[in-house]
Amino acid sequence: MPNRSTDELFQLIKSLDKSEKRLFKLHVKRMSGTDDLKILALFDALDMMAEYDEDRLLRKNPSIHKQQLSNMKAYLYKQLLSSLTHSSPDIETILSEQLMYARLLYNKGLYMQSLKILEKVKAAAKAHNQSTHRLQALIFEKKIEAMHITRSMAGKAEELAKESDEVNQRVSRLSKLASFALQLYSWYIQNGHARDEKDEKALHDFFYAHLPACQVFDLDFYERLYYYQAYTWYTFILQDLLGFYRYSQKWISLFEENREMKDTESIQYVKGLHNLSTAHFVLSNYKKFDEVLHLFESFAASKAGQKDTNTQIQTFIYLQIAMLNRHFMHGTFTKGLSLVPYLEEKMEAYRLHIDTHRILIFYYKIACLYFGSGDNEKAIDYLNLIINRRPDLRTDLHCYSRLLHLIAHFELGNYDLVEYLIKSVYRFMAKMNNLNMVEEEIFKFLRKSFNSTPSKIIAEFEPLKNKLEALKGNPLATRSFMYLDIIGWLESKIENVPVQDIIHTKYLKAKKNRQAADMLN
Repeated sequence: MPNRSTDELFQLIKSLDKSEKRLFKLHVKRMSGTDDLKILALFDALDMMAEYDEDRLLRKNPSIHKQQLSNMKAYLYKQLLSSLTHSSPDIETILSEQLMYARLLYNKGLYMQSLKILEKVKAAAKAHNQSTHRLQALIFEKKIEAMHITRSMAGKAEELAKESDEVNQRVSRLSKLASFALQLYSWYIQNGHARDEKDEKALHDFFYAHLPACQVFDLDFYERLYYYQAYTWYTFILQDLLGFYRYSQKWISLFEENREMKDTESIQYVKGLHNLSTAHFVLSNYKKFDEVLHLFESFAASKAGQKDTNTQIQTFIYLQIAMLNRHFMHGTFTKGLSLVPYLEEKMEAYRLHIDTHRILIFYYKIACLYFGSGDNEKAIDYLNLIINRRPDLRTDLHCYSRLLHLIAHFELGNYDLVEYLIKSVYRFMAKMNNLNMVEEEIFKFLRKSFNSTPSKIIAEFEPLKNKLEALKGNPLATRSFMYLDIIGWLESKIENVPVQDIIHTKYLKAKKNRQAADMLN
């Protein structure tokens, strides 16, 4: 796992691009005081460091004294934020700035000018679905009307009261829906998919007890977005894959109906594309997956997809996950290995910004690429990066990493180690409440294999495959097949061909059937 600096100023400096650094220096030089020139020297010193090291910083810059450093860093942080405010303002920054101008004019006693700005803020906030800024403008407007004679009181009180009630209702509902969606997402990040009927019931009861009462047609953009998100997480956790697809599609359709919001809420759009592509991936909808991937690539190359560092990073994460999934779907594991150097380079470049959850997912998917291509030793190297971390996040990912780690050693013929791992992995998965009928059958097979000759082991692959195929329709078994194509692996052992050849043949067959169906239509 990459080292991460915890110094906030250092993190902020390392997040700046060249144009932002240049704008900051111009901003400082315009002020041109002695203290400002000192913070410029501190900025340059921090910018040149690969890792934050305070002792080295002071040693290399004798003009900066230890007792001054804390205040200098706080001042530099403030000035950096000030310069960034004007570098690439989004709608929320613009509205906040306009509200500040209205406040300044009010303090000068220029009430009518202040009200004029507030009207513009309300109109812009309504047009861009920014209910909280609209509410702030309304509260301030009511204060001015109540405290001063503005010659606009005729009917104004009733108008403001009606508008305030409507906006308050929206903000309250928005807050409830956003919190609800976040709680469901948090459940998934901590636990992964529902593991048993007890999990399913607990999630079902929580969902319908806390789902805010509302009619979808009456919701504005953000309210509908969080409503669809809540259902997306709910169906995904339950492994209701058709439901997951349906609500992911609604999420993206919402942006297609409100195209201007792709720029305003680019991260939400990218996350929606990720979920929709994942839905097509787990449902093996090859054609639809490629259509969403094309949308993804087009957005990544667009102005909206490049507008800031955060958008670029999140687009990189989700687009690369989709690219990896495409190789898994097509059975082109060896070809997919060409992505690994680029992924590692970007993970290092973005190491201050990518959260641990995403890093773990990349490690697991890279391990699957190596496993699918037949390089079990490299697969084990990446799986160890997950296994050697505390399982306090995505326990399901830790469990399947250990299971794949066990199978990779089985493939390498490390039978002494496999015998130990069977007990160890079984205990771990049982402790994490992560054993279902699929894993139980796998462990039964592995235990039995130690008492069999190589020829008898091969004969046992077919019955195991038949048992697992019979479980594919069970919702509680779905997650096992999502994390690990165990049936593809078994078929490769039975037919004595690489696993990627098995999956690629299935893809080509599905493609041929689809083309034949298109010709008939």
